[in-house]
Amino acid sequence: MELIIDLPVYEPVLKKIQALEGITLRVLPEPSVERRSLPAVEIENAEMLLCTLPPENHLQMKKLKLVQIASAGYTQLIKQGFPERNIHCCNALGVFDVPIAEWNMAMMINLARDFKGMLNNQQNKIWDRSARFQEEIRGRIVGIWGYGGIGRETARLAKALGMKVYVLSRSELRPRTNTYCVPGTGDPDGVLPDRVFYINEKDSFLRTVDFLVMAIPQTAATEGIVGEKELRLLKPSAFLLNPARGPLIKETALVKALEEKWFAGAALDTHYHYPMPPDHPLWEMPQVLFTPHISGSSASPHFLERVWDIFYQNLLRYRNQEPLLNELSVKALNGE
Repeated sequence: MELIIDLPVYEPVLKKIQALEGITLRVLPEPSVERRSLPAVEIENAEMLLCTLPPENHLQMKKLKLVQIASAGYTQLIKQGFPERNIHCCNALGVFDVPIAEWNMAMMINLARDFKGMLNNQQNKIWDRSARFQEEIRGRIVGIWGYGGIGRETARLAKALGMKVYVLSRSELRPRTNTYCVPGTGDPDGVLPDRVFYINEKDSFLRTVDFLVMAIPQTAATEGIVGEKELRLLKPSAFLLNPARGPLIKETALVKALEEKWFAGAALDTHYHYPMPPDHPLWEMPQVLFTPHISGSSASPHFLERVWDIFYQNLLRYRNQEPLLNELSVKALNGE
């Protein structure tokens, strides 16, 4: 079985793969950063591919059976004809659950204790021991909109800190199977939330929470899913966190809500422009924590380790004819 690696190497897992019998491994010397063609002689016999982007001439990979990409997003695989060729495609869902969940917890504590205000006082040499700098998050309600890997790890950490967890979900929570999860993290059985709300209960959910965490993917159906109506339902003391995708929340509604102080503040890691223009009003709002999409990215020190771990596990599962981790459905690969 021939494998092609078009990604930076993670040596510990590379050695584990090299130790397997019957494996021929080809590591490309310069991993791709954009879509490109590769010499047919290098790729025509490969059965598996680990990459960020499949090569433009992947049709020349006549023996290809499995494509493992290094991102949770998979637009690079849509309408590429993989289902018609009976090629399994898997993404890297779960790689960023831990860092994004930790960002969520850090932001909740920072917002509750107004760390931004304290840092401003430090810079201006102001000694202020006000009660607002001494708040706790224990006992507060974190509302998680969506309950995938990021939502589940956020729930685990929040429960450990004594918070209540409410979830807004499209359907009943179930155990997650055949989805990558860092060992010891998350909520694989879906049992941690104190209460589950369904979409028809969205208004009640929003009125109840102290922290609203967006944890759903951006699709045609979810873009702009939070607008003026939803933001007005939040309590004046509530905080909004968006580590998911900026356009889930309508930009003009968010700016208006924060300017008019409909709720207490926000932590935003995903945005409407990359980079955000320096004159955008969100930069200078005192109640906004603004980070440049770093809650989870390929610069994470564990990124390669986890992507290679998914690939290694899927290699073993494929050889044993077991269900693969993070396999994308035919509908997903067709962009439906």
